[in-house]
Amino acid sequence: MAARHRRSRLGGGDRLVADATRHVGARTLVLGLTSVAGTGAALLLPAVLGHTVDLLLARQSGEASRWVVLCALLLCAPAVFDALDGLLTGTTAAGATAWLRNRVLGHVLAVGPRATARFAPGDLVTRLVGNAAYVGTAPGSLASAVASVAAPLGGIAALGLVDPWLAVAFLAGAPALFLLLRAFTRASTDCLIAYQRLQGDLAGRLVEALDGVRTIAAAGTGRREADRILQPLPGLSREGHRMWRVQGRSAAQTAAVVPLLQIVVLAVAGLRLAQGALSVGDVLAASRYAVLAAGIGAIVGRLNALVHARTAAGRLAEILAEPPARYGPRELPAGDGTLRLRGVTAIRGGRTVLDGLDLVVPGGTTVAVVGRSDAGTSALAELAGRLADPDAGVVELDGVPLRDLTRTALRSHIAYAFARPALLGGTIAGTIGLGPHPPAPGTVTAAARAACADTFVRRLPERYDTPCATAPLSGGEAQRLGLARAFARPGSRLIVLDDATSSLDAVTEHRITHTLLTAAGPARTCLVVAHRTTTAARADQVAWLEDGRIRAVGTHAHLCELPGYCAAFADPEGAGPGPSLPPPRRATEADTPGGPHRRQRASRDGGEPPTAWGAEGRQEPEVSGPGPFSPPPRRATTAHAPGGPHRPHQVPRGEGAEG
Repeated sequence: MAARHRRSRLGGGDRLVADATRHVGARTLVLGLTSVAGTGAALLLPAVLGHTVDLLLARQSGEASRWVVLCALLLCAPAVFDALDGLLTGTTAAGATAWLRNRVLGHVLAVGPRATARFAPGDLVTRLVGNAAYVGTAPGSLASAVASVAAPLGGIAALGLVDPWLAVAFLAGAPALFLLLRAFTRASTDCLIAYQRLQGDLAGRLVEALDGVRTIAAAGTGRREADRILQPLPGLSREGHRMWRVQGRSAAQTAAVVPLLQIVVLAVAGLRLAQGALSVGDVLAASRYAVLAAGIGAIVGRLNALVHARTAAGRLAEILAEPPARYGPRELPAGDGTLRLRGVTAIRGGRTVLDGLDLVVPGGTTVAVVGRSDAGTSALAELAGRLADPDAGVVELDGVPLRDLTRTALRSHIAYAFARPALLGGTIAGTIGLGPHPPAPGTVTAAARAACADTFVRRLPERYDTPCATAPLSGGEAQRLGLARAFARPGSRLIVLDDATSSLDAVTEHRITHTLLTAAGPARTCLVVAHRTTTAARADQVAWLEDGRIRAVGTHAHLCELPGYCAAFADPEGAGPGPSLPPPRRATEADTPGGPHRRQRASRDGGEPPTAWGAEGRQEPEVSGPGPFSPPPRRATTAHAPGGPHRPHQVPRGEGAEG
């Protein structure tokens, strides 16, 4: 099984090497011609040199002078061809490497989150950077290998032209050279596969540690993390030493076989000279051709480079083997943004995280999805906007399966905001306006205001033109930029918030929720992955996930009466039966511990008002009356919609009850 997998992987790598070679085909062809021309000059030199020696020994100096000039030209030609070879080799490798990286990176983006689930980030970086560079050298190595093989073959042919017995003598020992090359190729391929796999594992561990460097520093576990990162190092060292032993053994065997072949050829040439069949110049030429014919060192070098490239190409082929998302030809018809999931199953890492799930999110409503960390809430968020496809079942938006939509239609009508948004786009304005179409004038600032981000953005040195890499942003501010990016898509019918308010204070979260729920905000369907009770309380409906299935659907107030519901939140002790939990109001001097002389500061993240603290340092919930931070008016639901229950919420089996 392992051998079959290795052959399959290397087969895909061979196709990738062929594709890269075709991409830089013109330069590869010129490089090959240059290398062959240099080899041709090297093959002509012994014959010309031998003939010149014969002319000089015959005291034909007049004719010999012209041959001496030709010898000088043939001696200079390899230097010129070597210079061209070096230039073309570098440019060919650069072009092939750039093409490979673009192709593989584009495929990773087309595959989506499944690519980072299949390959660790550090391993992906190693493949895209190091392995792609190895494969990029393959076209140049192939072109040079033609010349490297042409030299021994030309040397054998030249020996046959000088005297057939010389070629026979050399070919008698040629099988030994062939066996050496075959053994080297097999052993070095096995070493390199293991070496590159361990190298990717080590890189993945390093990236994980760098991502959590503050946690490691706070926990004081630097030494332990270093040991964990370097755990593959002994195996890496073992495979590296094994590779060196393979190369050393091959070099030693070559050093033993090649001189013996040369001695045999020279001995036969000496006998033929004594018999009068060869001249002194012929013997000189035969000695040079014997060296060229036994030039296994150049072949081993090129073969080693090709083995490296082929093995690295196999690792890139594993990425390209992941199927990308396929898009359909349909556009989204007019509709209110109703989202429907029918019989949806999702499998992650061999585990079923969603099992035959049915859910309908009516257009224009906000539905919160709650559940423990392993309940499948994030998988549901991925499937709702087709960041991934379900393993079974169908996801529809306004009656159209998401997989039937064009890429433009899908990304134009569905917006996302995440718990840890990637601030792409270069500048603050660029990251807010990131999307399939450039935002209209004023859209970026309006979206920032809706996400409560405009105030802190205007305090930055270059405001909206501040580079994201240099902007001193907190976690909550980064989340607000991610929310602004979602709000900057006015044409979207569905917005998916995957725990996108987890780092916000209560007041900022309330304001953003107000933007989503009130008529003044963007009228769209909203699916919210919630880990806070306040977020669930403000939603029109709550879908409770447990073990990959819908446990119950209803209002937050109703679900609070069910056993186990409150345990699905990160703040279960704060769960209450009320339909909405208003955010705390600002503490007044009268209820501030210590009287009016103890001022409390708002947090940096959105100006969260201070809260009252009990005598034992325990945070006490405050009661707030109507004010600027009161809960927003809720959308009409079935119970209180004008005209009665004409628009009921559609829910899966067992609505409002335990499944």
